[in-house]
Amino acid sequence: MQTILTITDWVLFALLGFATAYLFIFALASMRRRRDRFPAARIEHRMAVLIPAYREDRVIDQSVEAILAQQYPRERYEAVVIADHCASATLERLGQLPIRLLEVEFENSSKAKALNYAVAQLAAAGETFDMAVILDADNTVAPDFLSRLNDGYHSGAQAIQAHRRAKNLHTDTALLDAVSEEINNSIFRKGHVALGVSSALIGSGMAFDYNWFCNNITQVSSAGEDKELEVLLLKQGIFIEYLDDVEVLDEKTAGSRAFYNQRRRWLAAQWYSLKAAVRDLPGAVLEGNLDYCDKLVQWMMPPRVLLLGLIPLAALAVTFVDPASSAKWWLLLAALLFALCFAIPDYLVDKPLKRAIRKIPLLMLLMALNLLRLRGTRDKFFHTEHGSSEKA
Repeated sequence: MQTILTITDWVLFALLGFATAYLFIFALASMRRRRDRFPAARIEHRMAVLIPAYREDRVIDQSVEAILAQQYPRERYEAVVIADHCASATLERLGQLPIRLLEVEFENSSKAKALNYAVAQLAAAGETFDMAVILDADNTVAPDFLSRLNDGYHSGAQAIQAHRRAKNLHTDTALLDAVSEEINNSIFRKGHVALGVSSALIGSGMAFDYNWFCNNITQVSSAGEDKELEVLLLKQGIFIEYLDDVEVLDEKTAGSRAFYNQRRRWLAAQWYSLKAAVRDLPGAVLEGNLDYCDKLVQWMMPPRVLLLGLIPLAALAVTFVDPASSAKWWLLLAALLFALCFAIPDYLVDKPLKRAIRKIPLLMLLMALNLLRLRGTRDKFFHTEHGSSEKA
């Protein structure tokens, strides 16, 4: 029995230790200040800014206003709103703006369907572009947003992820959601690019070569469209650039129910993407496709919030059973905490965060429940409600 317990202890430690080491290395790399910036482009490339909007009557106006306020020459970009199940008053307002408004009512709505529809409509109209820019209906951007993307594209970047950060921190859940996203930005985007590995995509604030996007978006159909796009890019050897100083403001989930539904969709997208792509791992290894191998490894790792629960529990259990063997677990917990501290930007470290930490056990429970409810969610669309009045 003692031998079985020892083997189990070391196997579990190796698995959780690998995940922690992965986070620690990239979190540490994210602290390096990036010195290379794309030079100002000599050409203003033509862009299609695609904004899927499913029942986004409350937030779509701000997003469109931000795009129409760009310093980029107005004749060099077109704002395309795919309005799905929006109210008639919203459609009337949008119809008065200098945008291309596409009104749809899909039976089973998804961002993938909206993007495919927009590309088809632009092709039917004979429109040609150099770049496709993807925003969510609740995103707002600075006036130089398109200019900065243009600089990156002109310098050779075919796929770009901008820095998405929270624009609302009014509840504990929203604040923790913002912290989680900034940790992702540090580890899976800034830290990756610092070590020469492709950035992860995040679903909005993305830009692609337009021809590539048109040729590949037709292969995207699930609720995890960003994961599918990542697979297509990495399998084709296309590096995903990350622009940390080009920000996209995004509205965070304000309540626990919205958090639960959103994370369920994200976990399902990650799980089904891994199942579909893992068969490519041997080939990716043989081809030396580091970016694709890294992505598969990344999807295999447990969510951070579960690591925060599992490692302390294991440390306590081993301390009780075999105190001499527990030191490695406490060191592993310290490494995980240091990694997370490296990854959290200073502007989020304040008294409200210390208060919000009390909600982490609830979020751990919700994430654990989500792992048990992934079946049937691959093609199911979970709409994230905005403007929740739920208080922390």
